[in-house]
Amino acid sequence: MRYQPFLPKLKQKARELKVQTLALYFAYRDPRVAWYAKAWIFLVVAYAFSPIDLIPDFIPILGYLDDLVLIPLGVFLAVKMIPAQVMEESRAKAAQDSDRPQFRFMTWIVIGLWVLALLLAGWVVYRSMQ
Repeated sequence: MRYQPFLPKLKQKARELKVQTLALYFAYRDPRVAWYAKAWIFLVVAYAFSPIDLIPDFIPILGYLDDLVLIPLGVFLAVKMIPAQVMEESRAKAAQDSDRPQFRFMTWIVIGLWVLALLLAGWVVYRSMQ
């Protein structure tokens, strides 16, 4: 019971991260953002909204590493690359939660990477048995 105050704080941080990630999506669409920032934003937002993780959550410790460390770190770096005015406008749009993006193509990319990794592992095992 002594950890109870921690849970609302954690939920609030998760909501803030969701709004921040959506704000990055809106910033990505702004022409005032540099190309290299757009490339980084694309990677961060696509990964954050992807329904499949590169490291599955059922793997102990590592499974939640991407959700707890990689995504916030990626968001932090992306925000540093975006002009302050653009980020303010993007946060205002994100707070309204309109025009939510769908990144279904990222699902297929991640699935493809996992299939490729499994095929490579199978090939290595097959070659080692010969």
